[in-house]
Amino acid sequence: MATNENLPPNVIKQLAKELKNLDETPPEGIKVGVNDDDFTTIFADIDGPAGTPYENGVFRMKLILSSDFPHTPPKGYFLTKIFHPNIANNGEICVNTLKKDWNPTLGLRHVLLVIRCLLIEPFPESALNEQAGKMLLENYEEYARLARLYTGIHAKPKSKLKNGAISESTTALNVDKRNTSSAQNADQKNTLASTGAPPKMSSSKATRLEDQPAGTVPQSNESGVVGSSTTLPAAAVPITQKKDVVLKAQAEKKKIDARKKSLKRL
Repeated sequence: MATNENLPPNVIKQLAKELKNLDETPPEGIKVGVNDDDFTTIFADIDGPAGTPYENGVFRMKLILSSDFPHTPPKGYFLTKIFHPNIANNGEICVNTLKKDWNPTLGLRHVLLVIRCLLIEPFPESALNEQAGKMLLENYEEYARLARLYTGIHAKPKSKLKNGAISESTTALNVDKRNTSSAQNADQKNTLASTGAPPKMSSSKATRLEDQPAGTVPQSNESGVVGSSTTLPAAAVPITQKKDVVLKAQAEKKKIDARKKSLKRL
């Protein structure tokens, strides 16, 4: 089964934007649903247009996008059984927009509107359902009766399609970032493995360590991330050279004072 991985990142990004737009401002009589993890199959519920034999019906259909989309047109299928000249018994849709008139610049909105227009104005000249096409040309009343019958039996309201989940912040729009990040991590690992050098500390971590007062040691958690520091006991801090000099000077002064007192006695 095709998934988002079969589509180029730029195509996924464009589809995400189109689907978000369709979700926020749906075309009249059309409601789109999609799986965020698989943009290659797009579902839609189409309301039967008023004044047609399909009125009051809800027809579920799907568009299947190939890995070459948008260079090749999607394939359209009605999942709801319908009596229509341009829709085969297996649900396949015959419309020029999805065949010889396809253009990579056509958006999903245009495709869905064209399919809904088929319910208003069928084209019996290019019929996939020959019985419906012939009946439409020769006996419209009988054609309309059968179309209404199919609609009443099969085109009942469906369970709601998933909607409101499409967002430009979805993983689909972050494909480039994920790929770039993964590539950078892989390059760093390869570099470390070849040189044997330890990981280079980030400047922010180095700054935090430099700012810590003397006599502290950084602690690390299980992931090896440097965290808070722990202050060593005073006894563990070595006496500096400066302190040694002061103590020696004080001792010498005491010796001199003692000698002066001895001389005065003499």
